[in-house]
Amino acid sequence: MLNLEMFGFRAMWSPYFFLFTAVILGIYFLLIGPFRNRFHDSQPVSFKQKALFVSSIILLYAVKGSPLDLMGHLMFSAHMTQMAILYLLIPPLIIFGIPSWLWRALIFVRGVKQIVTFLSKPLIALIVFNGIFSLYHIPLVFDVVKTDHLLHAAVTVFIFIAAMLMWWPLLNDLPEWKELGGIKKIGYIFANGMLLTPACALIIFADTPLYATYADPSAWVSALELCVPADMLAGLNLTGPEMFNTLPLVEDQQLGGIMMKIIQEFVYGSLLGIIFFKWARQERERDNLEARKSLSPQPIE
Repeated sequence: MLNLEMFGFRAMWSPYFFLFTAVILGIYFLLIGPFRNRFHDSQPVSFKQKALFVSSIILLYAVKGSPLDLMGHLMFSAHMTQMAILYLLIPPLIIFGIPSWLWRALIFVRGVKQIVTFLSKPLIALIVFNGIFSLYHIPLVFDVVKTDHLLHAAVTVFIFIAAMLMWWPLLNDLPEWKELGGIKKIGYIFANGMLLTPACALIIFADTPLYATYADPSAWVSALELCVPADMLAGLNLTGPEMFNTLPLVEDQQLGGIMMKIIQEFVYGSLLGIIFFKWARQERERDNLEARKSLSPQPIE
């Protein structure tokens, strides 16, 4: 396995994307800090929320700007790890990290609210995200997207927005936007897991390489142009993905599908536990309140 430094600093650390994430963090701290009083009903943001948002941006840079992004073009297993973190872990951190008053300012805008309301309806959000994710991993679609700069960027952003909308009805903390109760949230998570399973199964149980961009040397080099400058690639003697991967193509492909399922089960399982215990606690508190009411003296008429 060769050293990734042969691709250069720009390919490994994406300085422009680093600046992009730094700007996002700067805007976030300006909005919750010096500019907070400009928002209606704004309140100080807790350290926990700040930490969650900062963690989401650090992870975003890690999967799209660090050497992991370069590895995602060299090995399919690294690519699927990227996808799992980008769409299953980062959106919940962003939703939790932005305070309710700022979400209202971002969403409760004419035109935006109607679109978000429609696309975040539980059934629509489930079908859109899982449908687009599965469609993207059809080999013909995947290989076309992975070799076109603009198309790849557009599809990545589109799936990320779909992921945010998928997580929104489950995790948002706006009282006026609550759509799912405790037991419905549990069903929503199970449905999400089931809908994503076919795409992962297709990858895990395939006995031949599915994607030319990880099997065919010319297509593989074309896909590398998404993160490696063309002049740098021209000076390298690359023969194929086997230069960087000790696993056979099919095993690397299967590992990618397995990594996706493992991260999915970890994220969904963690949220399932949090939601279940929160729901059980609320039901217990409601029962205790009703019991106290029934034992309290009744007024004499």
